[in-house]
Amino acid sequence: MKLNLFDYNLPEKYIAQKPLLHRDKSKLLILDRKSGAIKHDIFLNLPGYVNSKDILVVNESKVAKCRLFGKKEETGAKIECFVLNKVKDNQYLALLKPSKRLKISGRVFLEDYCFVVKSKLDYGKAIIEFNAPLDIIFEKFGKIPLPPYIKNNDIDESRYQTIYAKEDGSTASPTAGLHFTKNLISRLKAKGVKFAKVRLDIGLDTFRPVIEEEIKDHKMHSEYYSISKLEAEKINSAKKNGGRVIAVGTTSTRVLETVVSKNGIITEDSGLTDLYVYPGYKFKIVDCMITNFHIPKSTLLIMVSAFAGRKNILNAYSEAKRNSYRFYSFGDCMMVV
Repeated sequence: MKLNLFDYNLPEKYIAQKPLLHRDKSKLLILDRKSGAIKHDIFLNLPGYVNSKDILVVNESKVAKCRLFGKKEETGAKIECFVLNKVKDNQYLALLKPSKRLKISGRVFLEDYCFVVKSKLDYGKAIIEFNAPLDIIFEKFGKIPLPPYIKNNDIDESRYQTIYAKEDGSTASPTAGLHFTKNLISRLKAKGVKFAKVRLDIGLDTFRPVIEEEIKDHKMHSEYYSISKLEAEKINSAKKNGGRVIAVGTTSTRVLETVVSKNGIITEDSGLTDLYVYPGYKFKIVDCMITNFHIPKSTLLIMVSAFAGRKNILNAYSEAKRNSYRFYSFGDCMMVV
């Protein structure tokens, strides 16, 4: 399929620049993927769309304070650094901006701390080495990395974390989970709905657009995932008892579809996944999906199109714009049933 089939027009006015005052007051679009029928509601009313036997699978990965601002040793020029993942010891893969200003062996200082560029890669990436443990540097200088389309920097960093976030490791938030509150989770549990947790550490490549003309030619980045034996058993039990597996976000979906067996069984597992889901993919375990509204030509939009049908998704997006929905990370959401 051609990439331009997954494009749509989105004026900037639809891109949410800040979170709502109340997480669960976001709009909720219900899309029936079989009929294409659409219904409008608010997230607070989610309990009305789930059954007592259902299980919601959430991603508990936490956004790390991996955005750093330093100064180039020779000139004092401002350098922005996104730490992506560990390579070895105190060496890390990072995204540097502007990377052209830095040469191999060049140093960037954060007061008394610094990192040195060991090697340079494509897309502004580099291998860098810190002169102190990274957790110390993150604690002292780290900022939560907001997506590039959010221009508003006056945001409480806790609002870019889900309320159940636990394990540091992501460079972006699993945003479908941002709509949940403690009260809403309590109401869902009171109805009998179960919760299971998985982990998928989201990388910055999440925001990298697909550039290949044929979507199947895109190379998916790898992300660390894990699911415990206890959580796997919860999901298998719910499925066995006739409940639906409802993935909260595309990240939870990737974990579930990575670890599920041919027989539809979830097992304890961890590792790296480069699963790329595009139309033609046969979902093995996920029955429903809660997800935000995604960037044009992105792997996320392609995934939800595989789940609900491309025409259904693009029609739902058009309907969302007509009803003044807010798009992207701090925006509203949809539930595909």
